[in-house]
Amino acid sequence: MPISINKNNSIIQVIGASSLGTLIEWYDFYIFGSLSGIISKHLFPDDSGVSALISTLAIFAAGFIVRPFGALFFGRLGDIVGRKHTFLLTLILMGGSTFFIGCIPSYSQIGYAAPIIALILRLIQGLALGGEYGGAATYIAEYAPLGKRGFYTSWIQTTATLGLFLSLGIIVFTRSTLGELTFYEWGWRIPFLISILLVIVSVYIRLKMNESPLFSKLKSEGKISTNPLKESFQNKMNFKMVLLALFGATMGQGVIWYTGQFYAQSFLENTVLLEFNEVRYIMIWAILLGTPFFILFGSWSDRVGRKWIMLSGMLLGIISYRSIYQTFLDKTDFASFQSTTLVSSTQPILKKIPLKGTTDSILITSLSKTLSDGSTFKEIKKDTLYSNAKIQMNPSIPICTDKTLSQSTFIWFVFLVFIQIIFVTMVYGPIAAFLVELFPTQIRYTSMSLPYHIGNGVFGGLVPFIATLIVSYPGADKLSGLWYPIGVACLSLIIGTLYINNNNKKYE
Repeated sequence: MPISINKNNSIIQVIGASSLGTLIEWYDFYIFGSLSGIISKHLFPDDSGVSALISTLAIFAAGFIVRPFGALFFGRLGDIVGRKHTFLLTLILMGGSTFFIGCIPSYSQIGYAAPIIALILRLIQGLALGGEYGGAATYIAEYAPLGKRGFYTSWIQTTATLGLFLSLGIIVFTRSTLGELTFYEWGWRIPFLISILLVIVSVYIRLKMNESPLFSKLKSEGKISTNPLKESFQNKMNFKMVLLALFGATMGQGVIWYTGQFYAQSFLENTVLLEFNEVRYIMIWAILLGTPFFILFGSWSDRVGRKWIMLSGMLLGIISYRSIYQTFLDKTDFASFQSTTLVSSTQPILKKIPLKGTTDSILITSLSKTLSDGSTFKEIKKDTLYSNAKIQMNPSIPICTDKTLSQSTFIWFVFLVFIQIIFVTMVYGPIAAFLVELFPTQIRYTSMSLPYHIGNGVFGGLVPFIATLIVSYPGADKLSGLWYPIGVACLSLIIGTLYINNNNKKYE
């Protein structure tokens, strides 16, 4: 029997309050990843090189790994005391830990205590997010009219991408306002500190909401689960659904999501070597254009089923990723820039750095160039100066970095990221409704949270770290890291094709 909306909360208020809080949690969660390059230079010694970035990405990944534990703890809490109060608690934990990340002293001030504190706060973020999403999705789904769950829950599905969009926007605005040097020195902390204001607003709004009608009905009838963990995982049929959701859907969805939005950003910045803001402008435009498709595919799944929309998104990612990322490289390689007419060049800046334990030194020569198509880049050469004049200096190959693109190439890059975000909307738009309908109300929060956070958080969240690690191995090329998301998506596509029912709506 359909449940009527509580007279104090319209469905628009329910979606707005739930989505705003979840959006802020995603914002909190993603600014660490968006600023990982700068953060790594403050948390680790100056001479750490690429290991500082990999270690920072590992701290970032730790937040994903603990998400399933947060899902179990807060999911159980949500199935016992209710959805509303549980995700109020997760919101406060997330906002508080994000604020304190912005206050961490640097390595030069407290040594290795800096990355250890960052790791602890990152773990709290992961636990909080593990409890947030399942509660918010369940809360909306239990308010949604019958046959409209795909459409209504798709709004909560936009929040992860919009959280990333908000984090990029605030980072770009702060950096542009303060200037590059100030932002690098201390301005990067501001996006973390702002979080506390956003959380206060969201807590105020959520306090005005009521408990979900389905949970309230269960509570009034005395049918609330006393041990949702036991009921979720000792019941063979329910546990089978948990495994199917994980391996046939959320695992593939997770790697598509994090490749299209996070690895794309990391690849453009650290491999293609685009200028800091250039990368974020590309991401912002692509996200802005792609976000409405979450609603489109969520709504469409109410009519044609969830399965084939999600699996099609995985398939498109599998067959197109390598060609997309190869295009990123081809359009920005050194030869491509060198073949374009040079318009102007700055005077070379020379920097001499003594080599430890020797009398030799490294000479760094840098200059900025502007080309006829409007693109710019910084050319850097590193040569060894030997104190022994008999040893000849071998000229090094210049590195082309801090690139900005011509207008046509910029639009082309936005399109290539936009295409990846369309894949994301296909796998992610319908998945909240898909998960909610797999499990009964009394253990829904617990049951759907675990496969979601293992699939999305662990398999997906580790994409930037594992892909970067693979590329660092001897013999790997710049595209080798893509084999991780492609392999995981292939496995999920096969399992989903064989075992997921397109019209599987077991529970309302």
